[in-house]
Formats: sequence, structure tokens, C-alpha cells
Amino acid sequence: MADLDTFLDELQSTLNEQTKTAYGEEAFDRWRNPPHRGRPSAANCQGSSTGNCGDTITIFLQIEDDTVRDAGFHTDGCGSSQISGSMAAELALGKRCEDLPAITGEIVRDRLGGLLKDDEHCAWLAANALHDAVGDYYKRTLHHTEQA
Repeated sequence: MADLDTFLDELQSTLNEQTKTAYGEEAFDRWRNPPHRGRPSAANCQGSSTGNCGDTITIFLQIEDDTVRDAGFHTDGCGSSQISGSMAAELALGKRCEDLPAITGEIVRDRLGGLLKDDEHCAWLAANALHDAVGDYYKRTLHHTEQA
């Protein structure tokens, strides 16, 4: 049994090192413990984006006075979708709504230190979900203003 445990520990260590080499330390750490995972309790808007790969990223925002006070994400996708959603939520924090469209897939990817070519689309999914969340906020705000 000890030989199996040793083998599995060595295998996990090898896989972790290969992942760090492929994705970088920032992405590896974010994958192991993704900040901003989940829906903030006071979220008042959300947006989603689904890729051709089938992954969906949802971004949740708590916006007050046109400023993002809290953000979170959910994905049913791969590790690259997870780290991209996490980064997009982080990049939104403290930003004014008018500044959020400037957070692009390129910015998400670059802040992660890059992604494998086959996974780069995940950064765009996260940015698109963020933009969709801002659109949801504006729709809700406009609808609320029209009813007042």
C-alpha cells in the first residue's frame, strides 16, 4: 500500500509541475484555489457566455452607484474556463460600469500570463460574460427608471 501511495504522490507532483510549466504559476494557483468562485450574496446582475466547446461561464456582479462592489463567477467548464472566470471577476472589482467593456479576452488572457492556444477562447468567454452582466445591469436599471 505504501508503494501505491508513493507512486500516486509522485504522479500528482509530476502532473502539478507539468501544469505549472504549461500554464504558469498564476494560473496554476488560481486553478487550485479560484478567487471569486460563486455568486456573491448581494449580486444584482449576471451574464453568461457559452462557447463552441460547450463551456458556459457566468459572471455575477453587485453594482452600486455604477461601480462594481463585488463579483463572482461560475462555470461548468474546464480549468481554463475556471481561471478565466475568476480573473474576469477580479478585474471587474472597483471598476465603473462604463469601464467594464474595456476588459477584453486579451486582457483576461494576458493577466493570467497566457493560456494554451486551444484554451484561449476561455478568456473571451469570461470577458463576454462580464459584458453580458453589465448589459443585464443596464437593462434592470433602465426598466426600474421607466417604472418610477
